[in-house]
Amino acid sequence: MYISTRDNYGTVSASTAIKLGMVPAGGLFVTEKISVLSPTELMSLQGKSYQELAAKILSLYLDDFTKEEIESSVQRAYNGRQFGHNEIAPLQKLDENTYILELWHGPTAAFKDMALQIMPSLLALSVKKAEAKKEVVILVATSGDTGKAALEGFKNVPGIKIIVFYPYQGVSKIQELQMSTTDGNNTYVVAVKGNFDDCQYAVKEIFGDRSYNTELENKGYELSSANSINWGRLLPQIVYYFHAYLNLLKHGEIKDGEKINFVIPTGNFGNILAGWYAYKMGLPIHKLVCASNENKVLTDFFNTGVYDKNRMFMQTSSPSMDILVSSNLERFLYEMVGRDGTRISGWMNDLNTKGVFRIDNKTKQDINLVLAADFADEEETLATIKAVFTRTGYTLDTHTAVGAAVYQKYRDSTDDLTKTVIVATASPFKFNSSVLRALRGEEAVRGKDECLILEELSALTKLPIHRGLRDLDKRPILHTRLCEKSGIKKAIEDILQI
Repeated sequence: MYISTRDNYGTVSASTAIKLGMVPAGGLFVTEKISVLSPTELMSLQGKSYQELAAKILSLYLDDFTKEEIESSVQRAYNGRQFGHNEIAPLQKLDENTYILELWHGPTAAFKDMALQIMPSLLALSVKKAEAKKEVVILVATSGDTGKAALEGFKNVPGIKIIVFYPYQGVSKIQELQMSTTDGNNTYVVAVKGNFDDCQYAVKEIFGDRSYNTELENKGYELSSANSINWGRLLPQIVYYFHAYLNLLKHGEIKDGEKINFVIPTGNFGNILAGWYAYKMGLPIHKLVCASNENKVLTDFFNTGVYDKNRMFMQTSSPSMDILVSSNLERFLYEMVGRDGTRISGWMNDLNTKGVFRIDNKTKQDINLVLAADFADEEETLATIKAVFTRTGYTLDTHTAVGAAVYQKYRDSTDDLTKTVIVATASPFKFNSSVLRALRGEEAVRGKDECLILEELSALTKLPIHRGLRDLDKRPILHTRLCEKSGIKKAIEDILQI
């Protein structure tokens, strides 16, 4: 069963939490009880395939789904048609203590596929269980990757429309082409004259507007979300932390019960939160390292206890992390303060009205026991791509490079030699221009089309272009909508013809 982070809504089933997306009264759904695996139960999972592991983890949190429903959803999501690697999320050894967890082998070349290939099945089942008669409209705010992954997962799903909002000129050319060329009879893409936070704020405001939701319901529509504010999106992400650990065990890289670190490039805090849930479930984790780019609101928060979004928004070469309001932090703080919804409501209200809130020292100290945080600027990010490639031959994308740069800082400052997994969030080809610039300099990319750069990066790195990115420039542009940040509600009404 699921409860609200603000103690302002009744207890609901898993399917209801997934169908609603977020708490209608404001706040996010969290599981009433975190399932804990004993060391014996954890060891019993050794040798399981990714599909078997996913079915096991999901079954712990989806009480009103049958075993057959879960297994069928898993098999439809994680297979050779959707993923270009038979391990789904392979682990690559970088050096004696460092490993890369590749989460980008799905159809859109980003880690969002790990959740958004299965979420449509979970949502469709949730709607069916609720015996809903209305058409579900999924609203998505994206900083680049979630949008395409959600479009790909939900396209042509009966009874569902999906509308994606992304910051105009705030994503890479490849990301924009991925979204604007998406087919499907139920997909809509809107560029917004603003940044990601403007998109996310507008979408969350619409979810919280009860009169507007009632108006939509009267016209036959019901809203839901595919962002990581939806538990159905966050839950599948827990799986790959267990998968990585069991993979290290399988190859004799660690011993039973040995603790490891995870370094996670972080924007909206969903990916690292999934790692924290794995830790609370009994996965032997020593430290979770939160890696930010120049939009280092999370680094400053974890180091000072003050969350302050009142700062300049930076456009970086890692655009999926260009975020100043990290929605999933609310879930994390709710757990860290002993599930005190009143305190969470106060902090979130301060964030909305003043743009800043401060946590108490005890909460900050409790967080620091398991979580470390730092950031990498643009120069450090690009230098890390080149250094890792020169040293190991491995090619990082810009987001994963932020993680690698932060890990080096963490190791230098702590002398922590714990085996560490850096979570790779995108294929290097998704941000090819920045990666080639890092490897070959500005002249290598100046004036060149990104689709030509794909070919040059492939030749340099000896890697095949990700199949989801090939020939994007040859596909027809199907979505050209553009709106002001104040016009998002009007865009929705135009699409729904209401």
